[in-house]
Amino acid sequence: MRPFLRPSCQAIPPATLPALLRRQCLLLLLACCAASAVGADLSPQERALHVLDRLAYGPRPGDLEQVEKMGVKRYIDQQLHPERIPLPPDLQTRLDALPGLQMTPAQLFVDYGPPSFDKNASNEEKQAARQRAARELTPQFHQARLLQATESPRQLQEVMTEFWANHFNVFEGKEWVRYWVGDYEKNAIRPYALGNFRDLLGAVAHHPAMLYYIDNWLSSGAGTPGARGRVKGLNENYARELMELHTLGVDGGYQQADVVALARILSGWTIDVNAMKGGAAPFSFDARRHDAAPKVFLGRPLAGASGYQEGEAALDILANHPSTARFICTQLVQYFVADKPDPALVRQLSQKFLATRGDIRAVLQTLFDSPQFWSRANYQTQFKTPYQFVVSALRATATPVVNGKAVNGALGQFGMPLYGWLTPEGYKYSQEAWLNPDALLRRINFAGGLAGGKSPIARAEGAPPPSNADARPADPQQLLATLGPAITPDNAARIAGAPGNLQAGLILGSPDFMKR
Repeated sequence: MRPFLRPSCQAIPPATLPALLRRQCLLLLLACCAASAVGADLSPQERALHVLDRLAYGPRPGDLEQVEKMGVKRYIDQQLHPERIPLPPDLQTRLDALPGLQMTPAQLFVDYGPPSFDKNASNEEKQAARQRAARELTPQFHQARLLQATESPRQLQEVMTEFWANHFNVFEGKEWVRYWVGDYEKNAIRPYALGNFRDLLGAVAHHPAMLYYIDNWLSSGAGTPGARGRVKGLNENYARELMELHTLGVDGGYQQADVVALARILSGWTIDVNAMKGGAAPFSFDARRHDAAPKVFLGRPLAGASGYQEGEAALDILANHPSTARFICTQLVQYFVADKPDPALVRQLSQKFLATRGDIRAVLQTLFDSPQFWSRANYQTQFKTPYQFVVSALRATATPVVNGKAVNGALGQFGMPLYGWLTPEGYKYSQEAWLNPDALLRRINFAGGLAGGKSPIARAEGAPPPSNADARPADPQQLLATLGPAITPDNAARIAGAPGNLQAGLILGSPDFMKR
């Protein structure tokens, strides 16, 4: 059992919050713990909101009317094919202006990693060199994720990129991972987010961020010619996580013998540091470190003499295993429908997964066509994670992400910084993981600050806050129009009775806005 780790943060004294917002927090606790109602079919506007909340990170101004006009079926089809949706030129320009996102993994390692350290430097100078990536690269990688999440019209691609990056979690704080986490998301996750699961699994398995994070790059078969020094032993970490977290699931039917067999199969899958110094791709198969003896994996014999192809065969087995279909589809239902997945829907999606050999788009289409997805019992019932809450608030208020550090600072306060989960299982998505009084106080504080028009998110790092005369607070009437049926008439009436300068903050801190 892995420890549940959260970044440390100080509690916010309730006295710092206006009395209205403190009462809002209590209402939120009661609302989030209440049972969902079962009633009539969703109205057209509710259906539009539902797809914007589940396939996207909530509506931006004008989105609700646009989706209602075009129809949810057309919107879903459009989102399932992001390649048909052009990126706004301004967004593309800003992404292109992030130099770290344009560098190859080899360039990142040479320019920011150990090759860039002066061998004759003092320990203090070497430590400063190690911190350079955190200072220069990390903000760019965070900015790229946040810009696309808040402004890209390819919203389902962004949702699924987050889903898979969390599923195949890497921790940016682990040394070399920091150099590569941006490329990992850009080239190993995002292109396959709606594609084929086997292709996604292979891209992750070959990426240096994953090879380094779970130490497979150090793994060598026992007694092999290349097993010496720090790469002398067999490392089972990646083999275990590959089955437990990435494919079969903890109850997927594998044994410890399969963990050992898979570790032997993947021995020699490594990072070639010298090749990177010459500009080559980091992944390498080192035959001198590979266990070439025959093996049995999940009841199937594999000829060790096939070397590198043995690993590819193991990935084929895992990607097309019934337990993998069930495990992945359970997580998809939990994300898009309900914390407690409907077994019938999981079975239906698993059958589609196996029949299409892991076609993620086809599985999602089946999910979005299901009566469970459209049931009122599952409408506005999922408690937003900190990331979903922050991004949806930025979208609803059309707040530009000028300072990504301020956004990640808020996410850190909420316990969900970008790429900040230490262990391989990634962040939880359930209400149980995130609903507590301290977290709600933090959210309401954030809502009030964002609505007030002086948030550091919308101005360059280090720039002074605007004066009261220059501040542009969120317009509560515009917010209500943007969110539509997300805010119930009763809550809208209560908010209308509050002082005008608190109304927008009350909307973003309301029980309704915390749900999707």
